Amino acid sequence: MKICVTAQGKTLDANVDPRFGRCQCFIIADTDTMQFEAIDNPNISSTGGAGIVSGQLIFSKAAKVVLTGNVGPNAFQTLNAAGIEVIVGVSGAVKDAIEKYKKGELKPTQNPSVDKKFGMGGN
Repeated sequence: MKICVTAQGKTLDANVDPRFGRCQCFIIADTDTMQFEAIDNPNISSTGGAGIVSGQLIFSKAAKVVLTGNVGPNAFQTLNAAGIEVIVGVSGAVKDAIEKYKKGELKPTQNPSVDKKFGMGGN
């Protein structure tokens, strides 16, 4: 299964980025093989709509789950509408986050974890 993890770098050793829409990178990993693709986030400096466009990007990559620190209301709604499970409060190394997910230690959220525009101030 394909999973997306927001990351502060392009490797599985990178830390999970606490932002979704304006994260540095998206790691799209296969949970069975751990093969992955690192994608620079084209929306990192967007003045608006970063969560929505980032959600559409993740949908286009066929990810079924997103692991991230936080997700705003627009991104959450976009991901939810696409049938993508969202898990927030994730931190540490990307590879460790994926392993925790595989072990069932991470649970999906039912709501956004932050308000609109959370990631714009470098949060």
